[in-house]
Amino acid sequence: MMIAKRFWPSVAATLLMGLSVLCVPGCVIPAAIGGMAESYHRTGSSKVQAQYRGIEGKSFAVVATASRLIEAEHAGLTARLIQRVNDRLIINANPSYAIPSGDLITVLFNTPQWPAMTRGEVAEMLGVERLVVIEIIDYSLHEPGNQYLWDGVASAMVSVYEADSGMPDDPIFERAIRVAFPDARGFMRIDIPEEVVTTELSNRLVNRIAWLFYDHMEPNALPY
Repeated sequence: MMIAKRFWPSVAATLLMGLSVLCVPGCVIPAAIGGMAESYHRTGSSKVQAQYRGIEGKSFAVVATASRLIEAEHAGLTARLIQRVNDRLIINANPSYAIPSGDLITVLFNTPQWPAMTRGEVAEMLGVERLVVIEIIDYSLHEPGNQYLWDGVASAMVSVYEADSGMPDDPIFERAIRVAFPDARGFMRIDIPEEVVTTELSNRLVNRIAWLFYDHMEPNALPY
């Protein structure tokens, strides 16, 4: 049946409205899906592979060194790093044997000359096949001369020595680690207590060091 010419404008308008309605979901849905995916990525986690697997099935020990200045300003820092990283690797890196952290720290304390020994000698003294050495290069909570504004930075060189290889004094694996806290500038002592800054800075350093040696989950939006 033919549509009267006087109805053509209203019919055309109706068709255009229908096309608009059909188009809107098609245009919006991809953007919405993209936004949801981005939000999921930010709030989710991903599996990250170990960078060195040589501890698996081997005996190992963790040692740490720092300058006298760093040790003086942050007493006990190396002992805490040894304990925490050693414990994490015992739990997660599947070693055949590891010296309990308390015993390890006692042996190192009673052998103060160990930093001057070759790495192979240290591994032999501890009776392990893998020696993880953490050399703390920097550990500061604020900029020099400004103790009121937090600007925490910690950096370290992590090396692994394979005592059962032909070159026990040469590192088989090396990685530089650097972390910081807070994530934004401008925070002062009245905003964040000192113990919170040093605790979080240490946590981030321990995570980055320990994660080198076993598969783990990392938040996608991890700020450090």
